[in-house]
Amino acid sequence: MTRIGLLIVFIYFLIAILTPIFSGLGILPDGEAGVNAVIFDSPSLLHWCGTDRLGRDVCTRTLEGTGVALQVVFLAVSLALFVGVPMGLISGFFGGFVDRVFVLLMDTLYTIPVLLLSVVMAFLLGRGILNAAIALCIVYIPQYFRLVRNQTAQVKSELYIDAAKTMGAGPFWIIRKYIFKNVITSLPVVLTLNAADAILVLGSLGFLGLGLPASVPEWGSDLNMALVAIPTGVWWTALYPGLAMFGLVFGLSLIGEGLEILISQDK
Repeated sequence: MTRIGLLIVFIYFLIAILTPIFSGLGILPDGEAGVNAVIFDSPSLLHWCGTDRLGRDVCTRTLEGTGVALQVVFLAVSLALFVGVPMGLISGFFGGFVDRVFVLLMDTLYTIPVLLLSVVMAFLLGRGILNAAIALCIVYIPQYFRLVRNQTAQVKSELYIDAAKTMGAGPFWIIRKYIFKNVITSLPVVLTLNAADAILVLGSLGFLGLGLPASVPEWGSDLNMALVAIPTGVWWTALYPGLAMFGLVFGLSLIGEGLEILISQDK
């Protein structure tokens, strides 16, 4: 599963890298509506995946949306990782008042449904790639915090931690030297599964009109525009963005599930 998932995700990264190059060389049709654009043109040799209601090439829009999705999700998961992991380490190791405050804050965020919280944050922050990444980041911080905090609390009770304290080692040295390397093994699983979930949440925000600006190619907003066309038999405007979203989520999920099996076998 891990190898298949990595292959799928690698293909998406390759598409994200090559699409701007091909567009610049004129190999791909223009993803924006031209003066003589034909709306709802069915798939043909000129437009492999047809055109949408604005006359834009669906294939080019879908390929360009790959880079946008990867960029937003990478920023969101990275920000959540760099915020949630240190908070979990500090909370789990020191305990006390700091732990109670962090747990209360994270549990409050965790009880709010993911889509609802992301919608509220996207509405408050406004549209944009960075704003969408921050909105998704806040959703996933509690998951990293809870995982790292619980594992840190278990590791700090080990005898070698007590021995390090007896020898005069400082708390942050102990965290960096002993605890962090023990809790980091589970993070890749959570990271890949969160990335898969973030693709769906980003698509939902775009579908609701709260994600990225309308000029930015994004699968969720393209699916929203395809709603009016589906009843009239124009299937291609929804099919290809939907398949692109499904493929990336499927690949990331395979990586996460495969890593989880490998880690459980090692233990």
